[in-house]
Amino acid sequence: MKYRLSGLLLLAQAATALAADPVTVDKSFWYAQTSAYTRHFAPDPEHNNHQDLIGLERNEASGRVYGGATFRNSFRQRSYYAYAGKRFDMSAYPVYLKLTGGAIQGYRGKYRDKIPLNRYGVAPVIIPSVGTYYGPVAAELVLLGFNAAMVTTGARF
Repeated sequence: MKYRLSGLLLLAQAATALAADPVTVDKSFWYAQTSAYTRHFAPDPEHNNHQDLIGLERNEASGRVYGGATFRNSFRQRSYYAYAGKRFDMSAYPVYLKLTGGAIQGYRGKYRDKIPLNRYGVAPVIIPSVGTYYGPVAAELVLLGFNAAMVTTGARF
């Protein structure tokens, strides 16, 4: 009886430890997002503050992020962003930092030079953001260079 009770306690402790092991829990998810608010730091009547962004991104348990988005740029031109990056989660709060880098396509015509390094119609960019989530709902504050900030909202699944 004594050995059976000890064995059951040991088995219960091992099961609890395995259930809490972060390696066995897959924390990967998809994130679908849209733009909610945009503000240019130096407003111009030509600027568009309604980006109509639709994005889909994969977030791996390791923090790696990759995805794509389509949006209307500051000059109302349909544009595309393909990217990869890293998400840095805070352990104590549902807050994270994210840094992505990739390529933007869509700045054309007289607006071609409004984004640096857009020589061939595709420009490299680095985009930092800070986000928070509550269950499946999330929001991010995204810095768009030195020109604007955008708030996005979305769902994690």
